[in-house]
Amino acid sequence: MIRRPNRRGWGWRGAWVQFWLCWFLAAGVAPAASVAFENVTVVPMDRDRLLERHTVVVDNGRITAVGPASKVKAPAGAIRIDGRGKYLLPGLAEMHGHLPGPTTAPAVTENVLFLYVANGVTTVRGMLGHPSQFDLRKRIAAGSLLGPTLYLAGPALGGGTVKAAEDARRMVREQKAAGFDLLKIQEGLSREVYDAIAATAGEVGIKFGGHVPNEVGVLRAIEARQSTIDHLDNYLDALEADDSAIRSAEPAVRAQQLIFHLDERKMPGLARRTREAGVWNVPTMKLWETFFNDESGEAMRQAMPETRYLPRAMVDGWVKQKEGLVQKALATILGFETRGKVGTRVIETRRRMLRALHDGGCRFLLGTDSPQVFSVPGFSIHREMPVWVASGFRPFEVLEAGSRNVAEYFGAVDFGTVAPGKRADLILVEANPLAGVANLTRRAGVMVRGRWIPESEIQERLAKIAANPG
Repeated sequence: MIRRPNRRGWGWRGAWVQFWLCWFLAAGVAPAASVAFENVTVVPMDRDRLLERHTVVVDNGRITAVGPASKVKAPAGAIRIDGRGKYLLPGLAEMHGHLPGPTTAPAVTENVLFLYVANGVTTVRGMLGHPSQFDLRKRIAAGSLLGPTLYLAGPALGGGTVKAAEDARRMVREQKAAGFDLLKIQEGLSREVYDAIAATAGEVGIKFGGHVPNEVGVLRAIEARQSTIDHLDNYLDALEADDSAIRSAEPAVRAQQLIFHLDERKMPGLARRTREAGVWNVPTMKLWETFFNDESGEAMRQAMPETRYLPRAMVDGWVKQKEGLVQKALATILGFETRGKVGTRVIETRRRMLRALHDGGCRFLLGTDSPQVFSVPGFSIHREMPVWVASGFRPFEVLEAGSRNVAEYFGAVDFGTVAPGKRADLILVEANPLAGVANLTRRAGVMVRGRWIPESEIQERLAKIAANPG
């Protein structure tokens, strides 16, 4: 309980103190004070282990101490959080997110950013960039806007925007100079243009990642050391059997029949090449399973209560996409009789490809392509993780892909684990996340850059968003 100070003798200075204290509490942001998580079980994520009965101290947005509760004490005046029976782990990352653009209403932008934080997603790699997002990043870093730390890709480089190698070289240099963190590769690029992007990116020192254009193919993307291959793009195409009867067929026939003409014995070789090249994968498994499952859009809306936190028009659009553009297009391309069979085969084969990459020692980053069809920011991470577990990952490996691996990918040393000196992006949960990824939804609260938001305040803010999602 927070007690109201005695107002006697405060004067105008006291009034201002009370005003700012109320503002901080309403925003779910603790005043600039130390925070101590006491007697908590730490999931440090440096390796697969637990540190029981520890105290973690945070000051000025950084972890300053981690140690046994018998030795590490809360500083005088610190906010003390009882961690008994709870688990403290690093915040997670969304490594294929789409951030609001300049035409998005400010209230909706704030809501989307909060949805990430509310779910323990404290870092987002934005994969459809716009210069306006620099301001979002600046405001979040300054503390005037509550949201995850942002890494920004520039505007997508695809067949519709880059027609020639000369243009590719110029655009890569422009995006690097503008301050973007990476280049987003989109579909439709020719091999010549792709190679120009890859070569220029190496010259100026900027990562490139995302899709794999069909004309390029996954083997060339691996050879070029594309930093991430997202959505398992073109891996299934690379599995086509050498004696495939549809190799020269029309595109529509290939789309319908390719999944039945694969040689899965090629999977270990693809995994080996991926590992040797140091290419990361952001599989976005749940999204593709949404595309290919037989559920109706309306049924998915009803089964996913988190859709109430997004504008109704957006979710209505998803329902139409699922029931119209997705279902009818698949039926047209694949045939009404074979659609379900093809969809099931695609889902199962993608899971086996993911397992082969895992067993081959490849590296992974957690991402969902949110917001995308029934991929609600923040919530979608918790729907993605169980698919990985079902594909052969241990819970620790899934969490690693959303924490320590992310820091390694960005070459950063200040986040991704629970250790002194690290940025205080943390999730406090009620049950052991290493025993099951579903336990991550049992939150007691989230800390983002040292700002503590207890679950009660998260739920209060979510209720307000649901009442007026925009």
